[in-house]
Amino acid sequence: MSQKKVLMKGNEALAEGALIAGCQGFFGYPITPSSEIAEYMARKMPKIPGCLFFQAESELAAINMVYGTSAIGKRVMTASSGPGISLKQEGISFCAEGELPCLVVNISRGGPGLGGIQPSQADYFQATRGGGHGDYRIPVLAPASVQEMMDFAILSFELADKYRTPVMIMGEGTLGQMMEPIIIRDKVTEFVDKPWALTGCAGREPNIMNTLVLPQDRLEERNRMRQAKFDIMEQNEKRWETFMTEDAELLVMAYGLLGRVARRSVSVAREQGYKVGLIRPISLWPFPDIAVQETLGTVKHILSLEISMGQMIEDIRLAVAGKVPVSLYSRIGFVPNPEEITDAIIETAQREGL
Repeated sequence: MSQKKVLMKGNEALAEGALIAGCQGFFGYPITPSSEIAEYMARKMPKIPGCLFFQAESELAAINMVYGTSAIGKRVMTASSGPGISLKQEGISFCAEGELPCLVVNISRGGPGLGGIQPSQADYFQATRGGGHGDYRIPVLAPASVQEMMDFAILSFELADKYRTPVMIMGEGTLGQMMEPIIIRDKVTEFVDKPWALTGCAGREPNIMNTLVLPQDRLEERNRMRQAKFDIMEQNEKRWETFMTEDAELLVMAYGLLGRVARRSVSVAREQGYKVGLIRPISLWPFPDIAVQETLGTVKHILSLEISMGQMIEDIRLAVAGKVPVSLYSRIGFVPNPEEITDAIIETAQREGL
């Protein structure tokens, strides 16, 4: 397998990763700070046989185009930011009920409302709680580098096809705009068989794609079937990265770009004599609660770092079930620098007597 190293912007790397994975359809509507994904696809896809780029008239139209194209068995995606993802929620719910694999990308900006274009992690609840209506969850991946933007696009299509589910990548606006050198792999062309797809019914019974389930017993059956699939995903698809957690008394948790910045801060705090470690959740859902629980033999306090008013902290508290206290350090619209995070770590350690 040949590789080449290039300098790319995060949004463009994600788009390139989707093409490497064999994405055949992109439907979207421009919104800062995600627009470079659509722009990259608009330049690239018309040159690739069998691929389609379409700028829809709205976010609602875009996600329903994703629904239709996934239903015929194609790898397909959309990308937006907070307000646009909100408008897509009904369609994402439809895709979850229809068991239609697709990739939904949220290059996050601040909110509520239109908010601002500064980096944010305030869409955590929206992403991890199945932001549309009904009982469903979807896998959510949080990259921390431009390389992971590309790699996670490939992984997302693999997960989507494996479980027949929408998958979300959630990256901060800064990560979408920053440039780093990355390794580009050869094109991935392996696809799973999709006997459920709407590809014509010559020689077989027709497939039917429908999300309306009126009989009560059938609705309950469908929901329980999906829950069984979610349970399998929770068992098999938790992803995380640990750093210096073996003897940590203070555990820092941060995801996405903030998790990357916090790694430097943990190293500095260690140099100053504080037993601190880091867990970076890679899958926001399923949340890597097992990684947290495995540290509870030594950990006496957990500090959640977030670019929001505090949302992941709730999943941390669920994971520890009251066994250790959990506190929050947060900024709104800013990615705090390593020095600021180091100060927050040391202040917490001193306050807790660690």
